[in-house]
Amino acid sequence: MKIFKYTLLVIIAFLTSCSDDYFDVNSSETAPTTSSLAPQFRIQGAIENTTGTAQYRGAREIIGVIQYAAHHTTAYYSNSWNTSFTTGNYFLWQNSYVYALPNTADLIVLGKKYNAPNYVAVGKILRAYIYGMTTDQYGDIVTTDTYDGESNMNITPKFVTQKEVYQTIFSLLDEAISELQESSPIGLNAEKGDVLYAGDQEKWIRFAQSIKARYLNHLSKKTSGDLAYDADAIIAACQAGINSNALNAQQNFTGGEAENQRQPFAVGGYGSSRFRYFSTFFVNLLKNPLNLIVPVEDPRLTIIVPEAVDGGYIGLDVGRGLNGDPAGKYSIGNGGFYTSPTSPTYMFTYSEVKFIEAEAKFRKSDFNGAFISFKEGVQADLEKLNVSNDQITNYMLLIDSEIGVSNLNLSHIMVQKYIANMLNPETWVDMRRMDYSSDIYPGLERPVNVNLDIFPGDDEWIQAMMYEYNEEDRNYENMPNNDPLIRLKTPLWWNTTE
Repeated sequence: MKIFKYTLLVIIAFLTSCSDDYFDVNSSETAPTTSSLAPQFRIQGAIENTTGTAQYRGAREIIGVIQYAAHHTTAYYSNSWNTSFTTGNYFLWQNSYVYALPNTADLIVLGKKYNAPNYVAVGKILRAYIYGMTTDQYGDIVTTDTYDGESNMNITPKFVTQKEVYQTIFSLLDEAISELQESSPIGLNAEKGDVLYAGDQEKWIRFAQSIKARYLNHLSKKTSGDLAYDADAIIAACQAGINSNALNAQQNFTGGEAENQRQPFAVGGYGSSRFRYFSTFFVNLLKNPLNLIVPVEDPRLTIIVPEAVDGGYIGLDVGRGLNGDPAGKYSIGNGGFYTSPTSPTYMFTYSEVKFIEAEAKFRKSDFNGAFISFKEGVQADLEKLNVSNDQITNYMLLIDSEIGVSNLNLSHIMVQKYIANMLNPETWVDMRRMDYSSDIYPGLERPVNVNLDIFPGDDEWIQAMMYEYNEEDRNYENMPNNDPLIRLKTPLWWNTTE
């Protein structure tokens, strides 16, 4: 029955579009189809399915894993790594392959049909972005056998290794950068569908370079082979990437009544029930992000966390749940800078580019350059959150006096990146690359009520997601081992040394 239900869902998603679905938009077609529509009518759907389905779902299930948020229910599955995580009842896979990736495939096909290489390029950039998010949560995934807009649908596709996925990501990005430099008869914003960059192809190129920097940076444990870590290549991509907050890749919301007009993590949004409270770890980190002996509160605390309780800000332990405590004892998760109805969903920001650059420079022992990039990243995020000029000045002076070039370490870079990348699933990549180290993330501990049947050791942390049960039902011969004792505990390819 599960096979039939999934197959029916795929067929419906491929052939129809529901007017009340979150992923629909008024001015674009979101159901994948290579009809007679020109590509300018498809770009908005491709963008919004990338953020509104793939990225949102990728973030929703792991906000407890990366400890931005804590659920009010004791041992909630994503907080304590159990139930849905161990049974494959988790839907990034479905959202990527049923909604998001088919839209990018159609955009590529239509771009070629209308001799519009800029649309082909955008399809490839978004496709690389979705492949990246998906492989970084599962490991081996499907690429060449997935829906391509031309071939018949294959419901038993073959998987490729994560290394092959990364090679595909880099190829797609390089091709897109080249195609965006060609002339096209149709502007990207011809029908106001380019909701990221309003048709500015140079900005799309910078976005592509930024994605390239992100994925090159994931290779920090690779020392040999054709995908070895290359700090200079990362720095070069960063310098060609997003270079101001004005170029941040973000999906904006109007705050309207329709679900696709509201930030999903806001009250009334599709995922607001998953973000009930800010976590103890995140709140405490904002109370002393520079890890000083005498704590200095981050000016972003009151902007991100909207509500003080009992005269202060109190987070909820991940996995603990309210456990009988009154709901008003902890700082609520909705209503802040990232969790209000009009809050954007950030795909990539200038601050992340600078933190990637800072890490790369730090790893090649360019400590002066790393400190400069680190400070630029911090300032970019403070400005993104509209921190006052006086507070920015004081915070940057504090960084100069208390850290400086001589004391800068990887923890400073990663903590600031953690704060700046709020709600972005990229944070889980960083935490795993850093081996969940409390030396890197001060105060980080495993969740309360963690699933001891699978993670009995104090040093055991979740490493990957289960493939969804519907994929296992219909394609078990091709998919990797989905035993939770293996899947959840085995590091991904980029997180192994070679």
